[in-house]
Amino acid sequence: MKKKRAVFVYSDKLLSYKFSDQHPFNQLRLKLTLDLLKSLKAIDDDDLVPPRMATDEELYLVHDRSFVQAVKDAGHGLISPEKAESYGLGTEDTPIFPHMHEASAYLVGGTLTAVDYVMEGKSEHALHLGGGLHHGFRGKASGFCIYNDSSVAIKYIQQKYGARVLYVDTDAHHGDGVQWTFYDDPNVCTFSIHETGRYLFPGTGNVNERGAGRGYGYSFNVPVDAFTEDESWLYAYQTAFREIADYFRPDVIVTQNGADAHYFDPLTHLSATIKIYREIPKLAHEIAHQYCNGRWIAVGGGGYDIWRVVPRAWAYIWLEMTENAHVSGSLPEEWIHHWEQQAPVPLIKTWEDPSNMYQPIPRKQEIEEKNRQTLERALIPIRQWSRNVESN
Repeated sequence: MKKKRAVFVYSDKLLSYKFSDQHPFNQLRLKLTLDLLKSLKAIDDDDLVPPRMATDEELYLVHDRSFVQAVKDAGHGLISPEKAESYGLGTEDTPIFPHMHEASAYLVGGTLTAVDYVMEGKSEHALHLGGGLHHGFRGKASGFCIYNDSSVAIKYIQQKYGARVLYVDTDAHHGDGVQWTFYDDPNVCTFSIHETGRYLFPGTGNVNERGAGRGYGYSFNVPVDAFTEDESWLYAYQTAFREIADYFRPDVIVTQNGADAHYFDPLTHLSATIKIYREIPKLAHEIAHQYCNGRWIAVGGGGYDIWRVVPRAWAYIWLEMTENAHVSGSLPEEWIHHWEQQAPVPLIKTWEDPSNMYQPIPRKQEIEEKNRQTLERALIPIRQWSRNVESN
């Protein structure tokens, strides 16, 4: 069987991860993205792979048995509010919904499906936009995330394939759950670029969170200032990613692609435009081929303007994986016509953002300088290592 360039993990079962109609985490964005790619004729049915459900044993690679049982009980109304809350369930962020274990296990299984396609050599790249739930902890749900599919997938890669993993997280919120899972592990390197935790959940992800024990020097954080714009964001991302990849030399790259650093996102305070979402996968693709024989698994994540931002941002990942990323100008008429009746906001009808989307940022230079200094501090372990290598 000829190796595919990329596969897209999807089935409508992924839409059952749904807290409520009012909740900001809305998996309709998966459908909007896939429909945009279909309208563009950029994806075929034979590119689609259905997710499987993760087994309990796979979930136990990261999560406590008691937590998995609590999620099962919660989904069937068999848990007290007090006990649920001790597991992070039934909160405002992560409400209980029917069959939440099954829905969450499908998200994890989708990421494991993507892993197997890439690691078994059936596909160079794999995209599972239903995944990316990076706030889930060993024994606690947090920030819209029940099970942490990326953490489970990385443990699974280590156990089944013995590979060294570089995890890159470009969500506007710090990838805390994944970082803490591998904080003392020298065979997993985590890099998160996010809005500073001074104003934003989860409040972690400082530059001095560098790992512990044997894992010291394998955790990287670049917390950028609120109102950061494209140029400063991209400079930090591109500089850090290149240096970290060269330092760590991974066997496979896992990228988390939250699309909530955009100016329109209702939950964050950054001022990026769609430009960064064209560049994010471009560099991941390049580095995957440079160090990992192309092995690249991409998952989704945050992204709460599901109409104007997420479909375009996430479509770019697939277009980059399949080497069709040159799209520009108008979005497909068919897609706009189909969805504009349902959208509560006027759709953006082009791949690019409008040029006058926001007023000039008054503290631009100050923000850029602060981000430059943060980047320098974040990369201190690599720079020290480079000097030691040179002196030896």
